[in-house]
Amino acid sequence: MKKTIQILGIALASLVVSCTQKDKNPEAEMNPKTDPMAIQAPVDSTKTNSVAASDNSENSLDWDGTYEATVPCADCPGIKTTLVLSKDKSFKITEEYLERNSKNEDTGTFTWDSSGSIITLNGKTSKYKYKVGENTLKQLDMEGKPIDGPNKALYIFKKK
Repeated sequence: MKKTIQILGIALASLVVSCTQKDKNPEAEMNPKTDPMAIQAPVDSTKTNSVAASDNSENSLDWDGTYEATVPCADCPGIKTTLVLSKDKSFKITEEYLERNSKNEDTGTFTWDSSGSIITLNGKTSKYKYKVGENTLKQLDMEGKPIDGPNKALYIFKKK
């Protein structure tokens, strides 16, 4: 009986020591990158970060078309603005000053920024910037920052 207890004690001590050493040695754990026997989940090649990163307004939205808004004016009730964007990256903008019998028109091309979400008009007089969204354009200030303040909603153009 005494010998059986000694054998059980030695076995128990060995078990405790082996478990304790594994916990203290992180290298003893299976590493899926270096252990060829480790089970690795299959990789879905259709879902990569590069695909998600390349989705933007330029290539994911139906952005061409006609947009309208009446933006604030310092000395009139507003400027009724119509902006037409074409697939060939050309534009036409018409700005009608309400109650002034004054109208400006400009044409040119536009460019996308590196993120593919902001366009800049390059016309004779028009150098506006817009953030392109789903059926909307949000006019930005000349530095490309969102227009803030109580009238910011007036700078959102709706697609017709």
